[in-house]
Amino acid sequence: MVVEIIAVGTEILLGNIVNTNAQFLAKRCAVLGLAMYHQTVVGDNGGRLLEAINTAKSRSDIIILTGGLGPTEDDITRDICAKAFDRVLYIDEAVQKRIEEYFVHRGDVKVAASNIRQAMVPSGAIVLQNDNGTAPGLIIEGEDCTAILLPGPPNELIPMFEEQVYPYLNSLGEETIYSKMVKLCGVSESLAEEMILDMIDAQSNPTLATYAKTGEVHIRVTARAADEASADRLISPVIDELYKRFGENIYTTDENESLEAAVVRLLKKHELTISAAESCTGGLVAATIINVSGASDVIKESYVTYCDEAKHRLLGVEDATLKEFSAVSSQTARQMAEGCARAAGSDIAVSVTGVAGPGNDGDKPAGLVFIGCCYNGETIVNEYHFKGSRQKVRDNAVIKALDMVRRMVIRNFGA
Repeated sequence: MVVEIIAVGTEILLGNIVNTNAQFLAKRCAVLGLAMYHQTVVGDNGGRLLEAINTAKSRSDIIILTGGLGPTEDDITRDICAKAFDRVLYIDEAVQKRIEEYFVHRGDVKVAASNIRQAMVPSGAIVLQNDNGTAPGLIIEGEDCTAILLPGPPNELIPMFEEQVYPYLNSLGEETIYSKMVKLCGVSESLAEEMILDMIDAQSNPTLATYAKTGEVHIRVTARAADEASADRLISPVIDELYKRFGENIYTTDENESLEAAVVRLLKKHELTISAAESCTGGLVAATIINVSGASDVIKESYVTYCDEAKHRLLGVEDATLKEFSAVSSQTARQMAEGCARAAGSDIAVSVTGVAGPGNDGDKPAGLVFIGCCYNGETIVNEYHFKGSRQKVRDNAVIKALDMVRRMVIRNFGA
């Protein structure tokens, strides 16, 4: 089946907001094995939107429209789709009741008449419940084409798609599409692809695809089968082979688990605590860990020691070390990690010091970063040379720091 995305909203057309919905939907449709040849952005104009829908109907089996389902006059997606599919709009009492209950629970005394507009449903449409907002999603099934209308806010669109639209689309095919994501750190995309090139060349079902992320590589393994259990049986030996080739470079096969979540999971499993001493990352390592629910079990305190005086006073980095080797050195990173573990009383400590850029720091080039990690008297320090903007250097440093912690735990305790 061929699917097409139409994003509705002048604010997207003018570049005021980034169309992240299209990126999300395109990736999820690819997992479902749906072909996609066109994506369109249309402003809040009825004539142009109707033209875009009719064009999409002529060349696609499924149209996914995002945005334009709100309560205001320029929210026209529902009305124009009803016109394009020759449907009559009517007030759905169940939807109206949900909208009224939403505002009551929020504490509003009165529901605006404009919000009740969102209860207008095209005849014959499937209503998609919105648990995170007022605008319901809609599925309008035509003879040759189906339109799926989704709200614009990502916090409404994503759960609606995952919980209701994804199963609907998956049910349309004769086979189930099922996939697993293998996530790696410490291997470049080019090397990862080279290491599985024979598997890619021989692939039929399952298939493999690599995706580059900041400091990571993800490999998606996708299979077609009569049901999910059968597809999983096809995928399992491929996952086993990837583990043989990449070993501890793989940090998870859970698509929803981030690197920081995997690190927190490992620390909790082995009842370990962690602290961080950061210079150029300015607290990003600690903040990234704390983004994970349950991080309070593993991290109690951390330090941002941006200047030399703070490195000496809080972490015990020797003045002689700072004077002879400078703050950006393997020697300083080592003493920062060891001093952090002492000061925080943590089992593991990680340190980051470097030049985030964009300019050099004396003879130290932008992107030079030293990361230290210590546990039980053992300290490892790695030197990195990152490219890109100041933020990119800091983001890469965070990924490498978390990966060093992960490997330290595995080395001492196993996965």
